[in-house]
Amino acid sequence: MLGSSDLIAFVSATSLSRARAFYEQTLGLPVVGHTDFACVFDANGTMLRVTAVSEVSRTGYTVLGWRVTDIAAAVRDLRAKGVVFVRYDGMDQDEHGIWTAPGGDRVAWFADPDGNILSLSAGSVS
Repeated sequence: MLGSSDLIAFVSATSLSRARAFYEQTLGLPVVGHTDFACVFDANGTMLRVTAVSEVSRTGYTVLGWRVTDIAAAVRDLRAKGVVFVRYDGMDQDEHGIWTAPGGDRVAWFADPDGNILSLSAGSVS
């Protein structure tokens, strides 16, 4: 039923101005709207709605991710903008924080200013 409908992605933030700066300036997503309730971005054709909340519950798992062609370059570019990549105990991540899955896919994790876990993935991502 929803296979032909556009997906809208949601993430929460305690400060829309801080979230806007991160998603717009650090990640490079164009802003398409901003109210007191949400800041809306165009994530390559998918609407990303960052919603204002009083408190963000930290999940400990990825809430948004981007498939990239060159993960090493993407990590390098984000690091240059001050993004810190997360390291997880028991995950054999390389010096850049990139983990290679048994099937060969590569993943790196980072957090937005509210601690929402975001990721970059390269490979078939199956």
